[in-house]
Formats: sequence, structure tokens, C-alpha cells
Amino acid sequence: MSTVYEVNGSELIKLAAERLKDKMKVPEYVSFVKSGVSRERVPQSPDFWYMRSASILRQVYLNGPVGVERLRSKYGSKKQHVVHHMHTEKAGGSIIRDALQALEEQGFVKKSKTGRTITPKGKSFLDKISSEMSKK
Repeated sequence: MSTVYEVNGSELIKLAAERLKDKMKVPEYVSFVKSGVSRERVPQSPDFWYMRSASILRQVYLNGPVGVERLRSKYGSKKQHVVHHMHTEKAGGSIIRDALQALEEQGFVKKSKTGRTITPKGKSFLDKISSEMSKK
């Protein structure tokens, strides 16, 4: 039985996003807002919310306990300026916070004093997907 550490992360996120579609509801504002200050446009993928939620769940599994600020730094990028050098900007916190709250409602993540941590239900959810990936 393989774990999250042993499989390809991008494939794991895609499969987890497919499974999260049945369980989570997308907030209305997601199709209108950018994912961060450094972005020029809103996300073009219709599955952006599920992909970001699955990616956040994987990050909590790997690096937990983790908070919104640390995830903002993780998902941030460089902003292009016309006159001066590029600077690193953090991602928007609202999408990350709402994704964590939605994962808490599903029971995959729990809030603690030091940050969000993975629950046994969330761990088994990702481990089942990774074991299915290793069998293929």
C-alpha cells in the first residue's frame, strides 16, 4: 500500500479533485475573483476550486499543521512590473480560507491551535487514492 509520499503529486491532485466534486460546493465568487495579486485574470479552469482544494488537502497532509498565511506564501508567485524588478506576492487568502473551511466540513481537516491538521478520514481519503494509483 503506497502513501502520498510515494506517488506523483499532480496526478494525485487530479484524482482527488474528481472525488471532491461530489462532496464540496463551489462558492459563488470563485468565478469572478483572481487567485492572487500577481495574477492578471481569473482562473480559466472550471475545476479550479476542486483542484486548489485537493492541493491544499495534500499540503496539509505533507506539511501540517499549516495555516492560511503559510499556504498564501506557497501558492503565491512573482508579479511583473513595468519599470522595476519582479517581486514575490502572496496568493489571495479568501480562496484558501474557504477551501480549508469546506475541507473541515467534510471532516478531512481539523483546526488546532497551531494550524490546520489532517484528520484520519482525510489521511485515509488520500491514501486510498494513492494506493489505487500505484496499482495501475
